[in-house]
Amino acid sequence: MTVTPFIIPIPFRDPVAAFTPLASEEMAVLLDSSLRGHTGRYSYIAVRPFRTIRCTPYPWAVSVNDKPTGLDPFEALREEIRKYTLDSPPDDSLPPFIGGAIGFLAYELGGVLEKLPKPKVASFPWDMVVGLYDSIVAFDLRAEKAWVISSGLPENQHEKRLERAQERAKTLLELMNGEAESQQKAPGQSNWHAESTSKDYEQSVFEIKEAIYSGDIYQANFSQRFSAELPKAACPFGIYRSLCSESPAPFSAYMNFGSDFHILSASPERFLKVTSSGNIETRPIKGTRRRGVSPEEDIMLSDELVGSAKDNAENLMIVDLLRNDISRVCIPGSVEVPVLCGLESFPSVHHLVSVVTGKLRSECTLIDLLRAAFPGGSITGAPKIRAMEIIHEQERSARGPYCGTVFWAGFDGAMDSSITIRTIFVNGRKMIAQAGGGIVAESDPSQEYEESLIKVRPLLAALRGTLDT
Repeated sequence: MTVTPFIIPIPFRDPVAAFTPLASEEMAVLLDSSLRGHTGRYSYIAVRPFRTIRCTPYPWAVSVNDKPTGLDPFEALREEIRKYTLDSPPDDSLPPFIGGAIGFLAYELGGVLEKLPKPKVASFPWDMVVGLYDSIVAFDLRAEKAWVISSGLPENQHEKRLERAQERAKTLLELMNGEAESQQKAPGQSNWHAESTSKDYEQSVFEIKEAIYSGDIYQANFSQRFSAELPKAACPFGIYRSLCSESPAPFSAYMNFGSDFHILSASPERFLKVTSSGNIETRPIKGTRRRGVSPEEDIMLSDELVGSAKDNAENLMIVDLLRNDISRVCIPGSVEVPVLCGLESFPSVHHLVSVVTGKLRSECTLIDLLRAAFPGGSITGAPKIRAMEIIHEQERSARGPYCGTVFWAGFDGAMDSSITIRTIFVNGRKMIAQAGGGIVAESDPSQEYEESLIKVRPLLAALRGTLDT
């Protein structure tokens, strides 16, 4: 059964302001292109899903609406999404997401797809949380237009479905126009603690380089964790707003999963995008420099990045890996690299970004694409499996949502997703952030340590945080 959604144009407003009255609701999500331009054009609000899929950390138990399924996370997601079909809207001016699944997958779920070491003990309650949303608010930031889009699913009888679609749209509008909680700021200051000393971090980089020299791998993405206590007067959504002010990004996201578990992301990196007609794009980031304090220094740093043989080689290795990953589900000969090591500048850093495209085979779905490429090559290394084994050896903690993906997956077969970097995770009263970079033969251990600090500083600044290293 295919369904045409019920669409109501509404006055355009700032998506973050529109979401504020909903922020405290469990399973409320904001997918927010807080950095307009680049790849950021659309933002989405969703609340009160009609189905929820959750997966506990290893040994991975999946439930749907709290009922065990016996399926692995990817198959559970496939089975739930395939039950519902939405017609892609005929109007090209509408956003690409018109309803479906929104959630996250933790990095460790790569162990479902490949034979990998048993994950370390998880620091988070879930390795996957996904809601199936029949009603959303969508914003086109470029055209400054907005819509409530409501499908009426899971009702399948036409009259009942239309009645539900209208009622759900009305409820969503009422919630969005309600009063916000008074405490929306991120007051106070946090003292962040680094999990690794500079000496320990640099020793791990040295050992990864030894694995490269021995021919074991070409590259591994190594990171370290930072933690702090949530200030008593702060709330997660207030921290998110501060984060996006400090470090706006095209794939920002705020996700309230209840039980005091929140994801506050300012990710600059697209993982996988696929349109309803099967066009695939991935945009790996490899290569980073801080922004300069003067225009002259800024240009000098960006030119240094563009001319860096080490950073270009690092990026090229991941492009080759991703070409291989998506080729598993693409039409032969359709995979191309229209941009190789292009410079993209963000408020706090310069990056080298490549673009890899392809055409999904007709018998494959967005879940097949996820299975082929998860976790993203830019945060694993090459060859992928051995790099992940070395990451497991060197990193002290399970990554959890870090370096996994935040995504939407439409009931029309489209999907977009980010690599979950530049992100704060709030678990109870504990905040966790993580940052690192790709290690290659030419990596300098002290410079790699400094790069991890460059990447994490905007997160710490969201709470005017100090860093205890």
